[in-house]
Amino acid sequence: MKQMLKLVSIAWLAFASVTVAAQGNDVLDRVAVVVNDGVILQSEVDAMVQQIKVNAQQQDINLPADDVLRVQAIDRLVLQELQLQVARRAGVEVTDAQLEQTLVGIAQDAGINVDALREEITRSGLTWQNYRESIRREMTVGEIQRAAVRDRVYISPQEISNLSEMLDQMSDAEVEYRLSHILVGIRDGSSGDEVQDARERAEKLIERLNGGADFVEMAISASSGSRALEGGDLGWMSVNAMPTLFAEAVRDKRKGDLIGPIKSGVGFHILKIADTRGLETVEVEEVKARHILLRTSVILSDNRAKEQLAEIREQIINGEASFEDMAREFSDDPGSASQGGDLGWSETDIYDPAFKRVLDNGEVGAISEPFKSQFGWHIAEVTDRRIQDATERSKQNRAYQLLYRRKYQEELENWQQEIRDQAYIEQVVK
Repeated sequence: MKQMLKLVSIAWLAFASVTVAAQGNDVLDRVAVVVNDGVILQSEVDAMVQQIKVNAQQQDINLPADDVLRVQAIDRLVLQELQLQVARRAGVEVTDAQLEQTLVGIAQDAGINVDALREEITRSGLTWQNYRESIRREMTVGEIQRAAVRDRVYISPQEISNLSEMLDQMSDAEVEYRLSHILVGIRDGSSGDEVQDARERAEKLIERLNGGADFVEMAISASSGSRALEGGDLGWMSVNAMPTLFAEAVRDKRKGDLIGPIKSGVGFHILKIADTRGLETVEVEEVKARHILLRTSVILSDNRAKEQLAEIREQIINGEASFEDMAREFSDDPGSASQGGDLGWSETDIYDPAFKRVLDNGEVGAISEPFKSQFGWHIAEVTDRRIQDATERSKQNRAYQLLYRRKYQEELENWQQEIRDQAYIEQVVK
């Protein structure tokens, strides 16, 4: 319940620009500030100041004098009004359906349903209608901010690469590797032929290890390293604790990877990453799928599209036609029809929810029953699945998001200052 009240309080504080009824018949509401062709009423300022005080009391915060609070409240309300004016000129609207979805989300975050949220709002002294409109304003302002600012944010590939590398370096100290090691040694002053012979022996060992040979056994029998009798086990170490030659080689490697041969002054090294800890890895499942799409129209009804796909499916299953040929002949998807319906490899998150659900639950090689998405009627087949290492992509995305949030905030403040500078704002003297 505390979480719900906090959400209510924040929303009301941010968008308290709803006129409150004047207390007492002898007090009339009046204009406090003129903002372009709009106004801010004194009741809105009073409501904002009052809510600031309520929030401060809940959080045990000492506040400055009312005059200072009033200045801050007016400043926030002016900025809100300016952004709403920009939104109106741009035709930005929040539909009732979008508003209802957001209210459901607010309630769920608080661990209650919308009816309970309404009761708490009413109990707090606000009307449900005014609360709804305050959330609608918040959503409207958020939408116009994103529309106005996102095109002003530019992030170069080099910035992403630099930040990703910096994040890697920061995490390297926390990552530890358990390395297994084989050394094919060379004597000091060895001839070129002797060095070449050692290289070839190391490469043969790599071939055998890749073919399934046991690393421990190979280390005991073939390594001239100091840990040969321990199966080449070097124990746990971070990249900062291991030899520079090894540190450079293990970066971005995963458990089970074989590395080498790496040449040094003492010979050729073969490493295996026996285990890791503290290393963040991200794996994603990708599916290879194909489909046939029929779009409905005034000519092709829902029922007929479904029936036609059922007939196509039966012909394919019975071996009377191939999926590829039927897709080329009947599919209304111009992007995949010429490829026999093939959609290639991808994560299912990119698809329509109904299509994603079918692919997520489909068995490889099984053609689905006809189903409907926002694009029309489909039959689909998952032809393969695979797990992909998305760690590097995840790092790049994380770097991009960090840069975007930083630059977005800078550009948002610049844009807000610009609309202030271009506005006519007059505070009405009491």
